[in-house]
Amino acid sequence: MRLEIFGLLGSCALLLAGCDKQSAPAPQAEGAPSAQSDAPAGPEQAGTVDMSHRGEAMPSVVFEDPKGLPATLADFKGKPLLVNLWATWCGPCVAEMPTLDTIAGREAARLQVVVISQDSNRALVDSWWAKRSLPHLKPYLDAKSDLGFAYNTGMLPTTILYDAKGKEVWRVIGSMNWDGPRANTLLAEILEAGN
Repeated sequence: MRLEIFGLLGSCALLLAGCDKQSAPAPQAEGAPSAQSDAPAGPEQAGTVDMSHRGEAMPSVVFEDPKGLPATLADFKGKPLLVNLWATWCGPCVAEMPTLDTIAGREAARLQVVVISQDSNRALVDSWWAKRSLPHLKPYLDAKSDLGFAYNTGMLPTTILYDAKGKEVWRVIGSMNWDGPRANTLLAEILEAGN
């Protein structure tokens, strides 16, 4: 039991330390406007592409849908799925969110985009969400960070692309301008193939 708790605390520390703090905005007072934290991710923000998990099945982790009901990634099989793990306190996560919303709107017929917060509190996520205009996304929640542990990247944001059958195509560890040329090139393989 003691080792399990130590392992869990160590994993949490790695996840917290993983957020790309170099490009994260400085902390601000509650309610203070922050143009930087809501700005789209720029071309200089390009995460690392990892294809070493290509072909692996989706993890069967249970998380919460926007209404607080249980959901799994398998619920989205049938069309390619882009899964983004993020948190309200992660500057690069927040910065790339508008570009994920753009992709979700533009590619709605060919691609599902699911953003899953790794915050531990539904009220915090809902409050953050209510202050933004992200019409094409919905706030899913993984309060225990079980998906973060399943992917084991140690960093937020982490984004994973699955084909229509639920097999991993690639993952991006770190932030990305999801409406930029690099992301469009990465997504083209799955979108053009109609997988």
